[in-house]
Amino acid sequence: MNTGTIMIRSALKRILYLGFALLVLMHSSIACALSDEEALKVLADKNSSFNDKSIAVDAFSASDKAYVNKLLKGLEKGKLYYDKKTSEFYIETNNKSFISLMSNSRFSGKKRDLKKVSINNALREKLSLIISIRDLENPVISVDDRTQKALSLVGKVPSAQTETFAVMRDKAVGENDDFAQALNFVIATADLNSPDPKIRNGAMRILEDFSSPVLIDKFKSIAENDSDISNRAYARKRVADLEGSQKINTCIETVYFGLSLGSVLVLAAIGLSVTFGVMGVINMAHGELMMIGAYTTFVIQQLLPSYPGVALLISIPVAFAVSGFVGILIERGVIRYLYGRPLETLLATFGISLLLQQAVRSVFTALNKNVVIPDFMAGSFKVNEFLVLTYNRLYIIVFCLAVFFSLRYFLQHSTLGIQVRAVSQNRAMARNMGVHSDRVNALTFALGSGIAGLAGVALSQLTNVGPNLGQNYIVDSFLVVVFGGAGNIWGTMVAGMTLGIANKIIEPIYGAMLAKIIILVCVILFIQKRPRGLFPQRGRSVEG
Repeated sequence: MNTGTIMIRSALKRILYLGFALLVLMHSSIACALSDEEALKVLADKNSSFNDKSIAVDAFSASDKAYVNKLLKGLEKGKLYYDKKTSEFYIETNNKSFISLMSNSRFSGKKRDLKKVSINNALREKLSLIISIRDLENPVISVDDRTQKALSLVGKVPSAQTETFAVMRDKAVGENDDFAQALNFVIATADLNSPDPKIRNGAMRILEDFSSPVLIDKFKSIAENDSDISNRAYARKRVADLEGSQKINTCIETVYFGLSLGSVLVLAAIGLSVTFGVMGVINMAHGELMMIGAYTTFVIQQLLPSYPGVALLISIPVAFAVSGFVGILIERGVIRYLYGRPLETLLATFGISLLLQQAVRSVFTALNKNVVIPDFMAGSFKVNEFLVLTYNRLYIIVFCLAVFFSLRYFLQHSTLGIQVRAVSQNRAMARNMGVHSDRVNALTFALGSGIAGLAGVALSQLTNVGPNLGQNYIVDSFLVVVFGGAGNIWGTMVAGMTLGIANKIIEPIYGAMLAKIIILVCVILFIQKRPRGLFPQRGRSVEG
């Protein structure tokens, strides 16, 4: 290759680099040149590309207008709309209404007049970073919240943007040292990518007191590729420490998930355990009674759309009453004629389950319904950087324990509870002592059905409400009852929690479907050795 050709190629490369630099400068200058009003027009223009919207977002990032934070957060969550007729912007609320971005007035037109402002994943990531930085600079937000937000940005901030964090850190030193330290971790994590080995070493030393899953890959990269031997050795040590912490916290998280799944299984099975243990009825419509409780929650939330938390609290007693009433109708209308004939009872309740499903489809349609989760159940609690526990699972566990101990207290201390235990242990002797067994049967079935309704309330906070909701849990409910011992609520509690934890341990290894099969086989083998379950019911009638 001659010298002239080399010089031409070198000149072409310089022209290309110069052109790219000019494009970058033009992009930044356009973003700075856009006013807030012009940026809004870009978002409202249906012909705007994602690159145009990105420029508009850059313009908003430097704005101090009161509505900008709400606009950026609405855009990130996909809840920003504009009126095609007036170009006015609206934010969609949790109850599906629309509030004006500027005036806070409610949208009174037709929904088809609103157009959603669409974004892509790259723009969503940019918005998330811009919102986080603005929140860090917002004095209205508490220092503790800003500290947590800063820690959430570790590993997400490129080196080119660390100057902003350095300025905030220097201001916070001496006043809010925890916040300053969190910002220091953000900067140090970005410095791990520095070409200077001394800067990388200093960054690793700063991060000695910080543990996060984000750091594992970064330290692994240094341990494998760093040019400095001491950096590689130190990085290997940190990788071992971080992976050890990750394993411990993963075990804790697995147990927590298992307890939450076990709580759902206990709620689904405990009512079935009461009715099966006292009456010997195999109720295949138990899942549909849970479905009724879930739909009751949905209906009450529709009546109180602006107060999802209040609606949920009201749903608890109402769902219990509605499901219990349906249970009485089933027992008085069908089951009382079939006592002593378990196969016919099974077929009859299976038919009832199909009728209830079709009734729900006729009233609410076959489409799933979404129940809004209240604010106090949304979000999560960060124990450390490796362990984050969601509030909704915690509330399900607490709710399960409350229902369990309330039922146990009722069975131990109320007149009906004593009669229920008497009938379950020896029906003939209970009748001779003056217990009205038919009345006890009806009320027991109502009690079990009401508890199924409470399980439906809990499930409405974990999944969509639909006609087939109960069918997903009916087999697991029977499995828990048989494993724990029919009629023994302590057995139901232990069995539900055990199966829940076992499922979450096996599931990551073999997959969800195979995990269920393994657990089913294990329960079948266990029943071969103990046919009455973990805690068999005691009494002459059950032992004779």
